[in-house]
Amino acid sequence: MRVQSSNDVVFVYACLFRMHFMFCYCVTNHISVTFIIRDPDNVVLCILATDDEDVKDVALQIHFTLIQAFCCENDISILRVNNTRRLAEILGGGTQGGEPMDLHCVLVTSPHSSSWKDPALSKVNRFCRESRCMDQWVPIINLPER
Repeated sequence: MRVQSSNDVVFVYACLFRMHFMFCYCVTNHISVTFIIRDPDNVVLCILATDDEDVKDVALQIHFTLIQAFCCENDISILRVNNTRRLAEILGGGTQGGEPMDLHCVLVTSPHSSSWKDPALSKVNRFCRESRCMDQWVPIINLPER
């Protein structure tokens, strides 16, 4: 199993932070699945987020399995993070209209109009690719609290 380094976490933070300001992500399981089916070529990274209590949510785990299968089929890098509250903070609070957003599945998208070449995203994708080479198909990043 590949051990994450502090650099891996830094690149994930940088990638998520830039995503927030570029509005190039979509959230929730349902919207994410719909987007992947309609336009898989523009999804560059799938982030699956859980907390300790989510491990026992059978429906969520089934959704994750289906999303992971589709991502693998379409050569989309997958990354798992273990702290939805911290992910929400990085993405600007995680609320939409005062309601908390479902951040269990976050897709990083690349708009048709430009070839978004972000160094942090490239390093996250390389981390995912290297993890796959070591038979860790869905690497896990621990997002520490501030």
